[in-house]
Amino acid sequence: MLRLLLAGLAALAALGAWAAPAGAQPTQLFPGATYESTVQFTPHGPVSLHVVLGPRPVGLYRLKPVLSNDSIVLRETVSSMERRLSSEATSVGVNGDYFSPSDGRPSGILLHDGVLATPPNAARSSAGITLDGLIDVRKVGFRGTWRGTGQRRALTYLNKAPGTNGISLFTSDWGTTTPRIPGAFAAVLGSFPPATPNTDIAVPVLSASASSAVRIQPGTAVLVARGNAATKLQAEAVSGTVVTLRLILQPDWSVVSDAIGGGPTLVRDGLPVYRSNEAFTTSQLAPRGPRTAVGQRADGGIVLLTTDGRQPGYSVGMTNFELAQALVRFGAVRGMALDGGGSSTLAFDGTVLNSPSDGKERAVSNALMLQYYGAYVPPPLEAVLSPNGDGVAETQKLSFKIVRPSTVTATLTGPNGTVAWQETGERAPATYDVAFPPASLPPPTGQPAPTTGLLAEGRWTLTVSATDDQGLTSAATRRFAVNSTLGFLRVTPSRLVVSKAGGSASIRWTQTRPARVRVTIQTPEGVVVRTVTNAALQAGDQTVTWDGLGGNRKPVAGAPYIVVVAAANELGTVSLEQPITVRRAKG
Repeated sequence: MLRLLLAGLAALAALGAWAAPAGAQPTQLFPGATYESTVQFTPHGPVSLHVVLGPRPVGLYRLKPVLSNDSIVLRETVSSMERRLSSEATSVGVNGDYFSPSDGRPSGILLHDGVLATPPNAARSSAGITLDGLIDVRKVGFRGTWRGTGQRRALTYLNKAPGTNGISLFTSDWGTTTPRIPGAFAAVLGSFPPATPNTDIAVPVLSASASSAVRIQPGTAVLVARGNAATKLQAEAVSGTVVTLRLILQPDWSVVSDAIGGGPTLVRDGLPVYRSNEAFTTSQLAPRGPRTAVGQRADGGIVLLTTDGRQPGYSVGMTNFELAQALVRFGAVRGMALDGGGSSTLAFDGTVLNSPSDGKERAVSNALMLQYYGAYVPPPLEAVLSPNGDGVAETQKLSFKIVRPSTVTATLTGPNGTVAWQETGERAPATYDVAFPPASLPPPTGQPAPTTGLLAEGRWTLTVSATDDQGLTSAATRRFAVNSTLGFLRVTPSRLVVSKAGGSASIRWTQTRPARVRVTIQTPEGVVVRTVTNAALQAGDQTVTWDGLGGNRKPVAGAPYIVVVAAANELGTVSLEQPITVRRAKG
């Protein structure tokens, strides 16, 4: 596959198009947010870390929890949530709170846009995001009350099945139907507003009856009670009366718009926290394994961190305290752990970036996402376009996305700085394609770049700037190259038999201009086992021979390999790849 070997855009096949190799420069995901993958070698084994650094979540950015399928009782993968919300924002996110494996209910608080979906776990930390984009990590308590025609009474649960003598409020965040509870009494509440904490919610009772399960219609909520609480509900919440509810957070968190549960606290005042005295067991905190965390830097920037684990030889994972230390290394001054193990996932725009320990992405209850609402330009289909007729990287696909009504200017600039195409206008939220090459290219000015037909070779740039309906401005840029230096790579034979003396494989390609060319034999993971040549070559047909030996001058093991031909010149760096399989001769 043809590729531009630019730091930060390199890919690891095992992790998808966005994964950067250890030691690479961070890759831009969207304006202001970068991703990098690193490997730490420890006495316990390698540890693979995946880190996103983003801006303070204000203006065009928000850090917010997302419910799977917009429902408490369902589960969904992080990448699926991002795809589902793609028309509303460009998102990078991690798995969220711990959750019940039976019904998917989060273990702690989930507050979204000021609406309380689940209450906090007072014995564990919660992370609230304030209106000015700061993360507040602390233990938060919950107390609920309801009052019908009698006195004010305790509301023991929110969006959770009540106990033997308990009463619970089920809102639309729960799902479409309350859980089936034999012997329960239910009161359906109409004109139900968003479940905002620390305010009185006075609503009429539409109906009240003994029922094991009740439909939660749009604009309604349901009180469900058992035992003694059912007797009081039946007597004091008669159809046609008014019930007043209050969902109380302690502290009130009036400046917090979104919050998610998890824990324990990892970083406080810029220091890693070894023991936070929360409701976690040693078996949850001490073993090395996959883990996920969120942190915030002193400037308000966000850190999303996931470590892979339970994969010997690749990544053993981290203890909880090692995770805290890692957050501090990336600049966090406050931070909190989220669910870990097989749930640990980092994904961007619907693509998983890490290597989940289950072997595939796990469906989870909720996620924590850094969302961007400005102009977004996805990576081009080809980092290097090579329209030379060899069937490799012949066509390009460019596009941009707008998620709010905006005035947009899109500009395509050629290698010599000439504007090849530009368009300005009002755009509704959607993804728009940009044709390449443009319908007509202007004649070169000044010193013309090398061309393939009318298509100038070299670095091209697509820039999109937008002003949305809220007056917020944004700009996004992607670059790619047109480079036909290499073409028509052929490796014969494709299946090489190697004896003790070696073998012979012919590597041929066409070169359209002078370049320094490096031919290597690599494993599928990118490890170089032999450099066949590294020399300055002129234009023309080229041939080198690989003798089947490795860098140690001994025959390589029987296995699949990749032949990589890379050329560097004034147009940049370009490469071609072809597979070759080695079989060792008998005897």
